[in-house]
Amino acid sequence: MIEPDIGTVTFDGTDITGLMPHVSTKLGLGRTFQITRELSDMTVLENMVVSTVHNGIRSLIGGRMSRSEREKAMDLLTFVGIERLADEPARRLSYGQRKLLEFGAVLMAEPRLVLLDEPAGGVNPALLERLLDRIEEINRSGTGFLIVEHNMDVVMRLSHSVVVMALGKVILQDTPERVREDGRVLDAYLGEV
Repeated sequence: MIEPDIGTVTFDGTDITGLMPHVSTKLGLGRTFQITRELSDMTVLENMVVSTVHNGIRSLIGGRMSRSEREKAMDLLTFVGIERLADEPARRLSYGQRKLLEFGAVLMAEPRLVLLDEPAGGVNPALLERLLDRIEEINRSGTGFLIVEHNMDVVMRLSHSVVVMALGKVILQDTPERVREDGRVLDAYLGEV
């Protein structure tokens, strides 16, 4: 979303530095934000469809959502557990429900890699558990995830590899088990122990 001052960003061998989000989405990259970005006056279902790569907002102009888009959106809303809210304006959702909506909307484009920014932030434990279960299920089906998260329980549960940064520098990259035990990580996040 922000072009770097130096360097490039590549995805699957393609330089995506400075590309518009819809272009990187077409390449198979999806992302969520720390603070959700739903369209509050649209329904939950409309928020799902507007995010699609193929028709997006064109589907909603004049109320012309295709049957296949509606079915796919409803399947994903069921998958994340908020299908009963499909016709509600997005502004009526709790914060945790908005996180689930945003996650479902990202999945509409069938990404190969999903970037999640603080998925646990501000989400109650019951909704967080649902979200984590869905992330694990999608990951088992072959979709990759890159997660930025401060909740170490979430990091340890979801990650195969962890990169720990402090003050903008990588201090360790290893398995969750090794990261958990590394003194440098404890020092960086808990001070001298």
